[in-house]
Amino acid sequence: MLPESHTAIVTRNEHWTGSATSQPYECGWAREAVIFVRALKPSVGVQPDFSVELSPDGMRWVPEGTRVAMPAMQDEIAVARITNFGNWLRIRADFEDGSSSTVLVTLHLKA
Repeated sequence: MLPESHTAIVTRNEHWTGSATSQPYECGWAREAVIFVRALKPSVGVQPDFSVELSPDGMRWVPEGTRVAMPAMQDEIAVARITNFGNWLRIRADFEDGSSSTVLVTLHLKA
């Protein structure tokens, strides 16, 4: 039997600066998640790592531990693979002054 899968777009064409997060997504039913972050425009300045965050309720967040470099060039894609994540997921990136990125963030979930 094929596993069920679902794709959720949690950030679309958003310009990230300062401390930025994707929309949270409730996905406790999933066994695994693959998070894709795509730069939709050329990034400005030094790009930070993004980190994966977990939440029991979609309001209070803790770092999961995974850190991945933000994509720097237009159409470049970064990816994080996550398992054992509980119920809610999102990503966070903290940009230095003058740095920014326009991103598309998608969650690809499998039951």
